[in-house]
Amino acid sequence: MEKEDFYKVLEVSRNASDREIKKAYRRLAMKHHPDRNVGDKKAEEKFKVIQEAFAILSDEQKRAAYDQFGHAGVDPSMRSGGGYGQPGAGDFGDIFGDVFGDIFGGGGGRGGGRGRSQATRGADLRYNLELSLEEAVAGTETKINVDTSVNCKTCKGSGSKSGKKGRCSTCAGHGQVRMQQGMFSVQQTCPSCRGAGSVVTDPCGTCRGLGKTKKNKTLSVKIPAGVDTGDRIRLSGEAEAGDNGGPAGDLYVQVHVRKHKIFTREEANLYCDMPISFATASLGGELEVPTLTGKVKLKVPAETQTGKLFRLRGKGVKQVRGGAVGDLFCKVSVETPVNLTKEQIDLLKNLDGSLKEGGTKHSPQEYSWLGGVKSFFDKMKL
Repeated sequence: MEKEDFYKVLEVSRNASDREIKKAYRRLAMKHHPDRNVGDKKAEEKFKVIQEAFAILSDEQKRAAYDQFGHAGVDPSMRSGGGYGQPGAGDFGDIFGDVFGDIFGGGGGRGGGRGRSQATRGADLRYNLELSLEEAVAGTETKINVDTSVNCKTCKGSGSKSGKKGRCSTCAGHGQVRMQQGMFSVQQTCPSCRGAGSVVTDPCGTCRGLGKTKKNKTLSVKIPAGVDTGDRIRLSGEAEAGDNGGPAGDLYVQVHVRKHKIFTREEANLYCDMPISFATASLGGELEVPTLTGKVKLKVPAETQTGKLFRLRGKGVKQVRGGAVGDLFCKVSVETPVNLTKEQIDLLKNLDGSLKEGGTKHSPQEYSWLGGVKSFFDKMKL
């Protein structure tokens, strides 16, 4: 049977780079690997062809011979000593370790398991902290309770009563085991010792051989002024304990600022809605406006319209990353009177009649809008 073109097998072009070939091999081999297709003979055969194609195209000399002579240039039956044929278990171990070591837990070839017994850093943790807007803007100090793991005091983190460990019988102390998949030999992390090469033979009674115990810690967290939702504060070494004497991970305090009843925040600026009466909007006046640091006086000019923004400089937020203090923007909303008495209704009717006598003089926006509406309907009639 005629062999399929190796470039087509890996689904790459003939001028593909080494990196592209390796990436294509990783994707296809993962898809057709026997472990993922148990009992599927077609997938197993496809995997063998993919492996053979990669063995040729990943080698500079073999690829050159293949490009020049095709399959004849790499056919083992035409070369002494096996030539460039399908790789044996040793070749596959090297390739598989390089490409899949990080996926299947292999050690990347030779002696990788020993590294597992070295000191490793503990896992990081996250704590969600809710703050009021006032606390976030001014800064504060608060206490939090965190459940984490610490090295067992009884066995000092070893997990053993005597402080010693025995060699793992599953991997004979190598930290890795080999699994035979047909003609291929796959190297994986030892499931018994998790790659350490050693196991606890006399478990500590306190931690039951884990080397760690759970502990609830109360920590003091300083919140800098100006933090906002999404900011993180790192507490070094306050998370999970490391393995084999490794350092503890870090605790990240994730800030979330609660919604405020009056203000909304956008970076350094604050915004608020400011309802005012019809009379104040028409005649003008002076209002007390709240800020995060106290009340301030704001002069509202006569004939103020809904939607007008008043800017109070320096009444916003100084951001935690520096920069100028933001401003407070107050948006006017003219409030329509409600629950009117008969006398008040009569007064408004008289006022409305008096205002209409002035035409566009008193309500320029209304008359402009009505004019636009009339023009729109006139065009529709044409």
